[in-house]
Amino acid sequence: MKCPFCSHAETQVVETRLSEDGSSIRRRRRCMSCEKRFTTFENAEVRMPALVKQSGERQEFSRDKLREGFRRALHKRPVSTEQVDTAIEHIVQRLLALGEREVSSRLVGEWVMTELKRLDKVAYIRFASVYRAFQDPDDFRDALREVDEARADVQR
Repeated sequence: MKCPFCSHAETQVVETRLSEDGSSIRRRRRCMSCEKRFTTFENAEVRMPALVKQSGERQEFSRDKLREGFRRALHKRPVSTEQVDTAIEHIVQRLLALGEREVSSRLVGEWVMTELKRLDKVAYIRFASVYRAFQDPDDFRDALREVDEARADVQR
């Protein structure tokens, strides 16, 4: 680690401890040249996979875009922000658990529909109608039937 004061390449770790929140390691260092002390923090870097669109285009994963999709589907629906945050966190954790560098955006869209179906059936139908590009009333009937079957399975 270079000294931030004199740019000397050699430093010595004087003290190491966990940060207050436990998410990083705090290190006190001393420059071997100028003797000044400074603090560094070590954090785990977790990279989200890139999303591969149907066109083949690759995009960085964006929680904001995910949140916007939920917001649009849930417009004027009785679902709390905390519930949406939990659903987004479920999707993020599933993405991380895959351990892949790239993931199909279709897979993420299916996960969004799964979360919406659990949160609010109307929002699920809204999202599905756009996401699956419904063309006629039969597409809506099929989605409604799917929701009814899922509800019947839960009641059993």
